[in-house]
Amino acid sequence: MFLGLKSVIFPSANLEADTTFWEAATGVKAYFAQPYYVGFKVGDQELGLDPNATKEGLDYPVSYWHVKDVNEAAKQLIANGATTNTEIRDVGGGMMMGTFKDPSGNVFGIIDIAQE
Repeated sequence: MFLGLKSVIFPSANLEADTTFWEAATGVKAYFAQPYYVGFKVGDQELGLDPNATKEGLDYPVSYWHVKDVNEAAKQLIANGATTNTEIRDVGGGMMMGTFKDPSGNVFGIIDIAQE
């Protein structure tokens, strides 16, 4: 069910400046750039910039597990002691994601890869 850590999404207070920084730092041009998200493919990883993350209480980068079924993965996480941090939701184009806290309070996310 869990396919690996594939995405790290950073909150962004300034998408233009952060996009410029990450393009220069990684040597990779953003493949997706919209006012609500900027994405980079660096190797087989996703580096994302999210201007809305702080509205959800995320003021630090969050690592996301890619999963085959976001709802089943959420059930598995909750059954094993995780708590919901942000509800699972469609973030566009049918891509479903949400964040959780492990028993120590660490925040992590899951992304349904069905749309990839």
